[in-house]
Amino acid sequence: MDLVWTLCDGNPQLFYQIVNIPFAFLFYCLSRKGHLSVINRYVYLTLGGFILAIVTMGPFSLLLFFSAVLLLLLIHCLHPTHNHQWMLGLQMCWQTCWHLYLQYQLYWLQETPDSRLLLAISALMLMTQRVSSLSLDLQEGTVTSRFQNSRPIAFLSYSLNFPALLGGPLCSFNTFVQSVDCNATPSLAPYLGRLTSKIFQVLVLVSVKYPLKELLKSLTFRINSACVCQNIIWIWILSLLLKMNYYVHWKISECVNSAAGIGFHGYSGSGKPSWDGLSDGSPWVTEASSRPSAFARQWNRTTAAWLRRMVFKRSNRSPLFMTFGFSAWWHGLHPGQILGFLIWAVTVQGDYKLHHFLHPKLTSRWRKCLYVCLNWAFTQLTISCVVVCVELQSLESVKLLWSSCIAVFPLLSVLMIIIL
Repeated sequence: MDLVWTLCDGNPQLFYQIVNIPFAFLFYCLSRKGHLSVINRYVYLTLGGFILAIVTMGPFSLLLFFSAVLLLLLIHCLHPTHNHQWMLGLQMCWQTCWHLYLQYQLYWLQETPDSRLLLAISALMLMTQRVSSLSLDLQEGTVTSRFQNSRPIAFLSYSLNFPALLGGPLCSFNTFVQSVDCNATPSLAPYLGRLTSKIFQVLVLVSVKYPLKELLKSLTFRINSACVCQNIIWIWILSLLLKMNYYVHWKISECVNSAAGIGFHGYSGSGKPSWDGLSDGSPWVTEASSRPSAFARQWNRTTAAWLRRMVFKRSNRSPLFMTFGFSAWWHGLHPGQILGFLIWAVTVQGDYKLHHFLHPKLTSRWRKCLYVCLNWAFTQLTISCVVVCVELQSLESVKLLWSSCIAVFPLLSVLMIIIL
């Protein structure tokens, strides 16, 4: 266990996710061997989530249980066409109350919040995704709300199942039900191959973090330093390290879901197991994105798809800014988060305008290569500003950015919007 704790770098959320893998593997084995009926599979997943919440969050697990009960009550009492507005509104208000309480502790009382509360709020944000996705499915008619057979336990299991309790990726209700109900689970060889591949990716990402930490320590950040490039490189490396924390968390969460067989729903035409893209994205593809808009689509892919479905496609005015504004609200409305998502929205808008202006002029191969290289560097530096603002949360992140002159790059996006 000490080795696992060291691997997790002292992060309890990652530690609990790694501990979840054997229980998810046991669920897969019992289901595949036919030792669990469909109802018992839902009970296993729900009971596992219930126990995990109590063990990891203590009394703050009530935050999640309240949302799960609220979901069942709204499904039972309201017509499907009205369910989504009530579910999303009440859930976001409930989540926002706890985010504001967290800010009250941090900025007013100057206290360090309980780690169990932080874990509960993080899990509550993930539950908001699941229950709002389900309520929209009910409204659109892709899921029936009739309480029959195993439906109530399926709704409860979807909101509280232990593979998704502490981490993504977001799985639709229909995919979840197909994964649990499906008897044609993948054979052991491709299943173990996929799981081994995910674990190997986690180990690679963890190993990359250590040289980044040493490199960050070797460089010195000096306020108002004459060496502007060194400060900018320091901020960029810091953002890379922060992004690595996300990548490791996403891949471990994918391991838990893969170990439980969540996301599998049959075979493709070629005979390969179909997992329906249940992934938050590839770190290599994300970091190679040469445009801020492409980075936004690849970053935390299932959450990006959820935001697009919840806000972007349903907004009549300024859908881009409404989407990033809602994302800031969902993340907690810390000062740094509001600024970070504003920078991201402006950067993506500027990228659209610049690409529309320059694309017809990229007539030769060298021009295209130059555009891709410069835009990749610009994407990396502007996203560094976003990550530092969102992660540091307070206004101290703004001072850090301005003292490094890296804030010039988001301002270039503002100029693009004005000029182009």
